[in-house]
This record gives sequence, structure tokens and C-alpha cells, in this order.
Amino acid sequence: MRSTLIFLAFLLAAFAAAAIGGIATSSGVRDWYPSLNKPTWNPPAWLFGPVWTLLYLSIAVAGFLAWRKAGFSGARWTMLLFALQLVLNAAWSWVFFGLRQPGWGFVEIVVLWASILATTVALFQVSRTAGILFLPYLLWVTFASALNLAIWRLNDS
Repeated sequence: MRSTLIFLAFLLAAFAAAAIGGIATSSGVRDWYPSLNKPTWNPPAWLFGPVWTLLYLSIAVAGFLAWRKAGFSGARWTMLLFALQLVLNAAWSWVFFGLRQPGWGFVEIVVLWASILATTVALFQVSRTAGILFLPYLLWVTFASALNLAIWRLNDS
């Protein structure tokens, strides 16, 4: 029963970050983002929802697996990094979409990327499977960082 509750807590944490970021994203996607110049390799809008849903699920499972392997006290730094990257994940949406600041969004996403990398390394030290589950997230945010930079450069006037 305890494991189920902890797993649900990891799911809640990951999808709470998604929901908090989604509040800022929803208005920006409707009226601001479509007006921006974007690179030709910008993915179609319909792709972002399914990709992020799978990523948030894998983020939650990775955190749970690390907890199951070492507990909160045994993986203290891993759990702190895990929480930090969730906060930074939600914050990026507020900077990029909420404040409509691609330049500051790029600065923020670089910090987010570094926190994801650090979390991935820490997860690998606790659970190989948890670390592997974070790799698609790291790759997607690497791509998102390049996209953020391209959008900033194409619209900086």
C-alpha cells in the first residue's frame, strides 16, 4: 500500500508540474506562439501533448524507482535534484509562454537542461532503469532548447 501511495505521489508531482506549466502555455499557444517565426523543423502542434504526457509519466516512474531502490534518505540528493528539475520544468513555461520572453526562456531552459542532466546522472547511480527512463526527457529538452534558441533568434528585433 505504501509503495502505491508513493508512486501516486510521484505521478502527482510530475503532472502537477505539467499542469502549472500548462496554465502559462495555454494562453500563449493560442494567441502568441502562432504569430512567431519558427524554424522549418518546428514540430506540429499536435505532437507536444502526447510527447510531454509520455515524458511526465517516465519522469514519475523514474523517481519512484529511485525511491524504491534507496528510499528518500538514501537518495536524498537525487530526490532534491528530481524536485528541482520539476520546478524548473514548470518555470520554463511561465518564462517562455507566460512572460513571452524567448530570450529569458532560453536562459531558463539551459538551467533546466543542466538540472535534468544532473538528475539523470544521479538516477543512474541509484537505479540504472530510472536513469534510462530520464534519457528521452534529456533528449527532448535538448531539442526544445535548440528550438527555443531558434525562435528567439528568428524573432529578436
